[in-house]
Amino acid sequence: MGIKITDKVTWVGKIDWELRRFHGDEYSTHRGTTYNSYLIRDEKTVLIDTVWEPFAKEFVDNLKKEIDLNEIDYIISNHAEVDHSGALPLLMKEIPHVPIYCSANGAKALKAHYHEDWNFVTVKTGDELDIGENRLIFIEARMLHWPDSMFTYMTGENILFSNDAFGQHYASDLMYNDLVDQAELYQEAIKYYANILTPFSPLVTNKIKEVLSFNLPVDMIATSHGIIWRDNPAQIIEKYLEWADDYQENQITIVYDTMWNATRRMAEAIAEGIKSVDKDVTVKLYNAAKKDKNDIITEMFKSKAILMGSSTVNKSIMSATAGLLGMIKGIGFKNKKAAAFGSYGWSGESVGILTEKLKEAKLDVVNEGIRILWNPDEEGMEKCREFGREFARQI
Repeated sequence: MGIKITDKVTWVGKIDWELRRFHGDEYSTHRGTTYNSYLIRDEKTVLIDTVWEPFAKEFVDNLKKEIDLNEIDYIISNHAEVDHSGALPLLMKEIPHVPIYCSANGAKALKAHYHEDWNFVTVKTGDELDIGENRLIFIEARMLHWPDSMFTYMTGENILFSNDAFGQHYASDLMYNDLVDQAELYQEAIKYYANILTPFSPLVTNKIKEVLSFNLPVDMIATSHGIIWRDNPAQIIEKYLEWADDYQENQITIVYDTMWNATRRMAEAIAEGIKSVDKDVTVKLYNAAKKDKNDIITEMFKSKAILMGSSTVNKSIMSATAGLLGMIKGIGFKNKKAAAFGSYGWSGESVGILTEKLKEAKLDVVNEGIRILWNPDEEGMEKCREFGREFARQI
């Protein structure tokens, strides 16, 4: 069922209430997601993006209820990733000659995904498409978050179809930012930024400044995932500029994995030490093997400092912490202090390995860490508290 956004624009996407994993198993979607597709009816009719392939038939069937497919004059593919383009193969069987407007990289990606030589029309920043009373202006947004990504701006309605930018994995039939739970909305928005867009933060800043320089009025930001920003849409733009600027809050996140709870006890003692020095700082502790990895990454993104702990196992670190360190390196956090800790039985390599991996991730490692033999006694716990106190002083 389509939902009218304006007199000329109708949402024709899909709400995926059941989705719990995205990008394979790389991103958790506790609140599901939406695949937002938009139908514009002016003198010309335009379809912007489609939905993920599992919902392709449902999408095309519903689109037929909304409009005669032969009335569609143009298709715009803002991004070739399959959660946006997955229904194209089925749709193009119905209307094979309709031109698909996309970036040059978009055409390459769509051909590589679907191995079809559709009627591609490649566009670049500043190119326009006259659709009647309104025009569509294309803005390339390379690496936000794929090389082919672009925005489409609709004059008259003043809508920015922003694709992945400003989105969230958030299923809701309320559709708009002013109608949903604000805590949930911003929790999902910052998680989306932290896990997906952080590596491209300098590009985010530059692209937003470029778009703002066009002086285009924006009354609505129509994303490809989650809700549509219609009430003060500038608020999410301002948040993106803030998040892109080496973001941090007054928070320290302690992440660990533990075999027999010795490293957990160390983490708790370190937290005690930190709080004894700085009562205003927020300290959060997470067991890497039990807490969702993307939620941990979000908390790290918010933090001014990160402590990583692991027991030594097979002369190395435990797998959950190793996985997180790999994610951190790829994401490329900036402006964050760090240190390592861990318990050991005989060889004791974990703290050194953690320290090196934190350095490889370009975090500012402030010391060489602390390790405790076996299960810490009260003297060992006090060493951990002092380590926490000193860490708090160092940052």
